[in-house]
Amino acid sequence: MKKAASKSVDTTAVTHVSDATLRNFMGYHMKRAFNVVQADLVQTLKPFDLRMLTYTALVLIVDNPGMRQSQLADAMDIERPNLVVIIDELERRELIIRDRVPTDRRAYALKVTLAGRQLYDKAVAAVTAHEALLLDGIDEATRVAVIAAMKQIEKSQRKG
Repeated sequence: MKKAASKSVDTTAVTHVSDATLRNFMGYHMKRAFNVVQADLVQTLKPFDLRMLTYTALVLIVDNPGMRQSQLADAMDIERPNLVVIIDELERRELIIRDRVPTDRRAYALKVTLAGRQLYDKAVAAVTAHEALLLDGIDEATRVAVIAAMKQIEKSQRKG
């Protein structure tokens, strides 16, 4: 009878997880920073009963009155079927209306209601204030440089 090979069991517990290798990648830093911004945004939008996606859609509709659903899907970079759920929620809450486009009966133009405009004003003010607090201590030149770098990354993806 063969003796079973003994397995070496490491009983030392990891007391500190190192992410040193990952910290060499800009994408990792971007993701970590986004997690902080996203968590703050979730809390900021909660009193308005908005999620990141519904807030984004509302802002785009207010800023682009009469835009079509397909344009909104493109602007948000989401699949059109996924957009329907967002649009339905905003419409159910009477924040927006869908109007048929007279020249294309398959298309809908999206317009904000008075209630939607009022919620937009309050939510944008809250997000602006919270982002100012979140980014406090980062000078304007650094903010401009970071935004320019992110735009360059986004632009390079469109080339490929």
